[in-house]
Amino acid sequence: MPDNDYVAQISTRLTFITLLTKVHIMGPLKGLRIIEMAGLGPGPFAGMMLADMGADIIIVERKVSEFKIPDCNRRGKRSIVLNLKDQNDVEILLKLVEKADALFEGYRPGVMERLGLGPDICHQRNPKLIYGRMTGWGQTGPLAHAAGHDINYISLTGVLHAIGRPESPPVPPLNLAGDYGGGGMFLVTGILAAYIEAQKSGKGQVIDVAMTDGSAILMSIFNTLDAMGHWTTKRGVNFLDSGAHYYNCYETKDGKYISIGSIEPQFYKELIAKAGLDKEEFAGQNNPKKWTQLKAKLTEVFKTKTRQEWCAIMEGTDICFAPVLDYKEAQQHPHNVERNTYINVDGITQPAPAPRFSRTPSDIQFGSRKAGEDEAQILADWLS
Repeated sequence: MPDNDYVAQISTRLTFITLLTKVHIMGPLKGLRIIEMAGLGPGPFAGMMLADMGADIIIVERKVSEFKIPDCNRRGKRSIVLNLKDQNDVEILLKLVEKADALFEGYRPGVMERLGLGPDICHQRNPKLIYGRMTGWGQTGPLAHAAGHDINYISLTGVLHAIGRPESPPVPPLNLAGDYGGGGMFLVTGILAAYIEAQKSGKGQVIDVAMTDGSAILMSIFNTLDAMGHWTTKRGVNFLDSGAHYYNCYETKDGKYISIGSIEPQFYKELIAKAGLDKEEFAGQNNPKKWTQLKAKLTEVFKTKTRQEWCAIMEGTDICFAPVLDYKEAQQHPHNVERNTYINVDGITQPAPAPRFSRTPSDIQFGSRKAGEDEAQILADWLS
């Protein structure tokens, strides 16, 4: 533990002290201390999820913000600015490492080592530290040091090739499958798993989170389907990739869209009944030779009514139906409204914490903070 003179010395660097409103943290990760090295996209997303679940997240940033732009991924986190080219500030960070349960970073391999903050040095200060490293390509391999983005990572694992219509280029699924699914979610999973293990062993470890690895795992079901003879590499001809008429999106009379996912026979039977389809014509549900013809028929049928009219007929049934909403419409849907799926923080409507816990509910403790806004309180809370 640093002595009082050390704490006083680093506190003199402050021009003002910001005190946060005291909150009652109830999430399942209450008491967990995590350092987030400032980054973009999936790293902050992972930190947001951990903060929502009650962890004390501090973001280590390189410069003070001149203005505040609310950012959903910064909610519930405190911020400290450190110049990691200054050995004094590196020492401050290492003092924080001594008190942390986990640290995660998203730099290219070798950057943290060059800063004097690699896993070996951090584990000398805190042997139980969980050290998360998230990159697109991973810490090893011929592409480890190359630049890349979500679209590149999911290209390498077969994800992107599988998404799209026949005879059309692959369609990038935003940056959800690589960055957030294959990266951020796997970082959260890895940190929590390693933390549980550390409570038994007393030892920390390094987590190598590669978005290529994560997105490859997300494709695991298709390896199974391929082995069963139910999947091919050709895009848009399989039952889950728009090939089948019963698992697809259709335009409605008003130019909007609805989605159908009537995979199971009993759900398919209800689709036929509610849509007023001919039973004989729509027999042979899983005969791929009929899919193109039946898709054309459903295209005609769904254009006879508006999206809302189809909602009145099908929503809430076992057809496996939903309107295709844009992200603003989604905020107003009665199901999402009743469940408070979206909330307002910092004047921005954004998703509420998930998943939901019965005894230790997650919560957003406060909104987005400016870079460096919480330095005094972080030092007082962690180093005193």
